[in-house]
Amino acid sequence: MMSLYTRRIWINRIGISLSMLAMSLGLIALMWILLTLFSKGFAALSWDLFTQDTPAPGSEGGGLRNAIVGSGLILFFSMLISTPIGILAGIYLAEYGRVSKFASFTRFMTDIMLSAPSIVIGLFVYALFVVTTGGFSGWAGSLALALIAIPVVVRTTENMLKLVPTSLREAAFAVGAPRWQVSLKVTLRAVKSGVVTGVLLAMARITGETAPLLFTALNNQFFSTNMAEPMGNLPVVIFQFALSPYDNWVNLAWGGALLIAFLVLAVNIVVRVVFRNKDKR
Repeated sequence: MMSLYTRRIWINRIGISLSMLAMSLGLIALMWILLTLFSKGFAALSWDLFTQDTPAPGSEGGGLRNAIVGSGLILFFSMLISTPIGILAGIYLAEYGRVSKFASFTRFMTDIMLSAPSIVIGLFVYALFVVTTGGFSGWAGSLALALIAIPVVVRTTENMLKLVPTSLREAAFAVGAPRWQVSLKVTLRAVKSGVVTGVLLAMARITGETAPLLFTALNNQFFSTNMAEPMGNLPVVIFQFALSPYDNWVNLAWGGALLIAFLVLAVNIVVRVVFRNKDKR
């Protein structure tokens, strides 16, 4: 008869084996996706990809200049909206409203927004902004993406601030610092790396969102920097071109997907390296 110790050893081995198997399957799937993306994406990279606009149906060549610029503008303004709102809301929840009913309601709404499908937020902005203003626009796209990013920044900021020791706040209060200075110059500065990471996670979350932009910014075949008009953007262009029967459109879709992957990867690497060097100092 197997002893209790031997049975536990075998259960432990089986658990570790199943965990390793699950991890291996996940890594295999991830490597498969990345290899496919890199092989087909690099084949589509060229100077024309950055200097020419999206081609008309049936035409040869073309690029993604209008979509790259449009995505950059929409992403910039969405983060410009979501970052201060999210950080300030996180500070309020962690420093001022830990036990208030309004703070509890805010956390509840934040959790709902975190789990809400992006297409629902896109439809909300469509009904609230696009229908009211009478047309699709880059501003509507930025607003939709900002609504997706705000709860991520709020939750990350609040969780980071809760990790700050109470003794650090008490020391700042002891020298006569008001609460707003303690919040901004002491606790927030102590967890700035975590807050920036939360902002990057929010940016990574919205970089490839397609559904909200279909109902807000739509698309524009021509180059435009006017945020009040429909604006070309990489996610929608990738979605449309990947389903097209034209080979050059499909190749451009692979190139656009590679650009989005590189953007998210590059920003994360640069910020982690910069803040790691600052922490060492």
